[in-house]
Amino acid sequence: MTRFTALLLPLLICTASAEAAELTASVDRSRLNSGETVELILETDDVTQFGKPDLSALEPLFEVRGTRQVNQLNTLNGDNRATTRWIITLLPKENGSVVIPSLQLGEAQSEPITVQVIASDNREDNNGLDPVFIEASLDQTSVYVQAQAILTLRIYHSVSLYDDSSLSPLHITDARIEQLGDTRTYEKDINGVRHGVIEMRYAIYPQHSGLLTIAPQTFSATLVDTAPSPDASGPKPGKLMRVSSSSIPLTVKPKPLTYPVDAPWLPARSLTLSESWSPEPDHTQVGDSLTRSLTLKVEGLASSQLPALPATDVNGLRRYPDQPVLSNQSSDRGIIGSREEREALVPSRSGAIDLPTVDVVWWNTFEDHLEHSSLPARTLQVANNPSLQIDTPAGTLQPSTADNDTLWWWKLSTLILACTTLLGFGLWWRARWQPAIHRAAQTGPSPRTLLDDIKRASQANDPHATRQALDAWARQQPETLADMAARFVPLSDALDGLNGALYSETGQHWQGEDLWRAIRTIPAAERIQDPVSESGLPPLYPK
Repeated sequence: MTRFTALLLPLLICTASAEAAELTASVDRSRLNSGETVELILETDDVTQFGKPDLSALEPLFEVRGTRQVNQLNTLNGDNRATTRWIITLLPKENGSVVIPSLQLGEAQSEPITVQVIASDNREDNNGLDPVFIEASLDQTSVYVQAQAILTLRIYHSVSLYDDSSLSPLHITDARIEQLGDTRTYEKDINGVRHGVIEMRYAIYPQHSGLLTIAPQTFSATLVDTAPSPDASGPKPGKLMRVSSSSIPLTVKPKPLTYPVDAPWLPARSLTLSESWSPEPDHTQVGDSLTRSLTLKVEGLASSQLPALPATDVNGLRRYPDQPVLSNQSSDRGIIGSREEREALVPSRSGAIDLPTVDVVWWNTFEDHLEHSSLPARTLQVANNPSLQIDTPAGTLQPSTADNDTLWWWKLSTLILACTTLLGFGLWWRARWQPAIHRAAQTGPSPRTLLDDIKRASQANDPHATRQALDAWARQQPETLADMAARFVPLSDALDGLNGALYSETGQHWQGEDLWRAIRTIPAAERIQDPVSESGLPPLYPK
């Protein structure tokens, strides 16, 4: 065991070293104009490497403008991961397809990367001599309605700027605007002068056909004055500079007449439609759950512009759809939008189940013609599920004795339930039309006695005694004093007078004749109980 451990330990160390000795390379952009710089990022998580990458392989094709190193320590699920990153600023010496060669750090090597360097003329007008100027350009002069046009804004500065720079917001009437990635910064040589470049890119989607004008954009910043300031504690010296771009016209074409009327309008540079299954539907049984994922990936449209894909509504399949998953990805040619729709499909019968063709109609804006992207139809072969089958004898099915007994008990219980339900409904219907039960006996004073108490107290002009008698009488009524006062104005006025006498100093002058008259004259049609009658309560449901 000790010998095996001694042999295994070097292998594990070599494996860990091989996994750690990885050098990844990436660039901040793959397309650039001549004279512009590109940033090469080299990254490794090998903590045993203390040197720097060998950059000698870059010298034939690139000018190394600068190198900076960034060390990071990331914590994920309690594990610490240290990474070292080198950011190298390169200026290509040639145009066309230029390959960044493989670089070496210790035993690790990076993969080569190809960048496209587009030839461009250096600025020769007066603006090229300005310390700060701005350019605005479109990738095309005309687009279809709701298709993508890319606006690029570049601010050039040959002098240093303070960090108070600002750009006016981009507003375009009747157009959707999406910013493409983060702001880029790099360098460019113009007529032998090194300029810093601030680049911003936007995807514009016109919503109406016709002529669309992109208004000028204004950039403002404070130039750094290299002259020493006489007062070091005072404000920073500098000159406020404000520059504007020129307006750009964009022709927006309407939807072609040859496009199908009943199909969603999809103008795109490219479109792919794919599907995946989990698990694969090769051996499917009744009751199995299959997850089908349809993914629509479009170059030139945002995910919010993509329509829903056709649902799998097929006889023999129960469908349970999920919410669509939308995502956007920025590239050098704009936005790549994707829409993924997942649905769980459960076969409910055995045999062959045919899934129809999934077809998406779209307009190819790169080649300017109508196209169809389709997924072919397929057939699912669904087998019987033994766990869902019920064993039955061959031949004509005959119910067994146990099944007959069970069925007989079900019939009897159902009959009893129906009879009791009908009996209960009949008793309720009969009671519905019977008079209400009279009270057997009065446990307190009768309504006549209570009315006599109200009469004596009110004629004696005693507000306190009247209030007590009135409350005792009201407790035997089917409605409150407030309800009676609400439907009979004289009673409401009399109660207001009584309350005023009870809660003010004028109570000794109160006259109770109005209250007694109101109690006696409450309209009989408005009352449920006759206060003068001694025959008790009337029927609950008078005819």
